Amino acid sequence: MPSTLAAHAGAAGHAGHAGRGGPSSPSAHPVTTTAATAAAAAWKPAAPRFTNTPPSATEALEALLLPAVAVGSYAGLAVWQGLGLQRPDIVLCLMTCMLAAARPVGLCRPLPAAGAVLRTWLALLGVLALCGWASDSLGLFSLPLLLAWATATPVLHWGLLVGLHALQHQRAGQPSAQRRVVLVGGGATAAHLAQALQHDTSRSVQLLGYFDDRAGERTALATRHRCLGGLAEVAEAVRTLGVHEVYFALPLGVQRLAPLLAQLQGTTASLHAVPDLGGIDIIQGRLRQVAGVPVVGLCESPFTGLNGAIKRLTDLALASAALVVAAPLLLAIAVGVKRSSPGPVIFRQRRNGLDGREIVIYKFRTMRTQDDGAHVPQARREDPRVTPFGRLLRRTSMDELPQLINVLQGRMSLVGPRPHAVAHNEMYRTLIPAYMRRHQVRPGITGWAQVNGHRGETDTLEKMQDRVAFDLAYLRNASPGLDLVILLRTVWLVLRGTNAY
Repeated sequence: MPSTLAAHAGAAGHAGHAGRGGPSSPSAHPVTTTAATAAAAAWKPAAPRFTNTPPSATEALEALLLPAVAVGSYAGLAVWQGLGLQRPDIVLCLMTCMLAAARPVGLCRPLPAAGAVLRTWLALLGVLALCGWASDSLGLFSLPLLLAWATATPVLHWGLLVGLHALQHQRAGQPSAQRRVVLVGGGATAAHLAQALQHDTSRSVQLLGYFDDRAGERTALATRHRCLGGLAEVAEAVRTLGVHEVYFALPLGVQRLAPLLAQLQGTTASLHAVPDLGGIDIIQGRLRQVAGVPVVGLCESPFTGLNGAIKRLTDLALASAALVVAAPLLLAIAVGVKRSSPGPVIFRQRRNGLDGREIVIYKFRTMRTQDDGAHVPQARREDPRVTPFGRLLRRTSMDELPQLINVLQGRMSLVGPRPHAVAHNEMYRTLIPAYMRRHQVRPGITGWAQVNGHRGETDTLEKMQDRVAFDLAYLRNASPGLDLVILLRTVWLVLRGTNAY
């Protein structure tokens, strides 16, 4: 590999020097410099048309793998045990398909893959068990069948994932699958791209080098990849070396990009532009069209379009089921609150919700006071305002149960950044950068920050900064699968009663 790279780089370097001094022969440069300049000046790009990148065959197969394995293993075990498939079994298989397709496990090395498969499968089983318990339908299924299915499915899924990864790796190593790549630009963006390409195990990439007009000391790649020439040599080197892909990793304007594209129109290489967005904290970045105009989204809500509809339907279904199941408990808590101290059963407080709009959330009253003004002291350990019964509610988080009504109202979601009092919001929005990004989604009853230890009082700025960092991480990685993991971890957290007072 090193010798091959050196040979290609040497050939490209020779071609680059010849290009600077003028074409060595008419065949070496079929388009003269004057003609190329004229062509670049006359070239006008057509209106850009962007489409969503379709998944590769491997990605599509991986996404279908868990649903196929789960349903196939259940059906096979049912037939093997002589039970056949009844209507409840078909409903279970359909629910499994819907949940399993929400978050496919990525291809990776065997040991990390085993952990990812196990976490995904346990989260899915937890949701199915909760649905079965809520609908009182667990007795409709054979216990030996369920146990065998719960054991066999993750083992089969892991084995097929590892096999698929090995097959993909073998295919990527074949000479016919190798893709020769050059970078136009030698700055930090190109360095990051080069590192990503070399660690991309899904395909075989031969990075030949980079092109840049700047001096070597101004380029981040000067010591790692040999410079193949300046921008004027790109087109000729692409033809000479048989380059498959060209990545533009420069802060190029239209005037600078147009001549390069005009020169590359006579090649078969795929052309890619890499936006120079270093230093920008991107949340759910994506490329889309606005009335036909391509735009790059930098900070967007992850719950738009279909994702938003799935999130809302899930909230409505689970919140409705939880309210029905917990109705006797809610009534008992209401009686306990009324007897514990004078005052209303439900405590209402103003918070900031989606898009920063002011909302009113409900909680069971746990204090003797009802603070909701310009200054709202946070609850602290051994807080004298908290009633004895309220301390029990706060330790078990049962005081939050009325917020299920807020979920049905559309003010909140089951999972999302926890809403803060309006007084706290006004203070922290000026102290913590990107604090208000939390309000690009509906606030949640529980969140990624809470299940990672950032629950309870935030008596220092550093604690609030840590909480906000986890909230923003949720926005970047939000998915139905992550929501399920957070809900299951919340149950465990409530049972432990950590940082609840």
